[in-house]
Amino acid sequence: MEKTIEPAVSPFREIKPTILYYGMPTILLTTLNEDGTTNISPMSSSWALGDSIVLGIGLGGKALENIQRHPECVINLPSPDLWTNVEKIASYTSLEEVPEYKCKNGFTYKKEKFEAAQLTPLTSKTVKPARIEECPIQIEVKVMDIRIPDYDPHFAIVETKVIHFHALKEIIQKDHYIDPNKWSPLIYNFRHYFALGKEMGKTFRSET
Repeated sequence: MEKTIEPAVSPFREIKPTILYYGMPTILLTTLNEDGTTNISPMSSSWALGDSIVLGIGLGGKALENIQRHPECVINLPSPDLWTNVEKIASYTSLEEVPEYKCKNGFTYKKEKFEAAQLTPLTSKTVKPARIEECPIQIEVKVMDIRIPDYDPHFAIVETKVIHFHALKEIIQKDHYIDPNKWSPLIYNFRHYFALGKEMGKTFRSET
């Protein structure tokens, strides 16, 4: 059993942060509206395992409504230089009747997200929602499962399966690898935008 220590004066203090975005990649999720147009939802709750990507999507928004009706979407990964484009639509919702809690948090209605963010819709290979041309990585996915946890009914856990992975040619190496020295995700760090810093090293499992 490990021997633990308890310093006389701890350098740590327990807090209760209002948000837990402790440095997550920002994504722009594109989903299909009722009229066939594409909605864009900025998000920062996601993780990948194998060819599955799990998303955390807040209830009462257009993104969840859209994927419940049409279980396909595109996970677009913006680079750090696109942070102002992301922020331009951060306060918009595509729900015509803006929920009260969103109104209180400064959200307003805006349907034309591509125009507002100054981004370009790009035809997807298989799914109906458009990709975002300016994003260096665009991942077409199929929604496999949507669960609303009973311990916190304010968000949905959405499991997706990757169908097509598109990457800008300039960031690809050895045909099917992303060059980490040429690609940097936009990081959402306690509600501030960041880019990655210099490389510190690599894991023993790295193949590049």
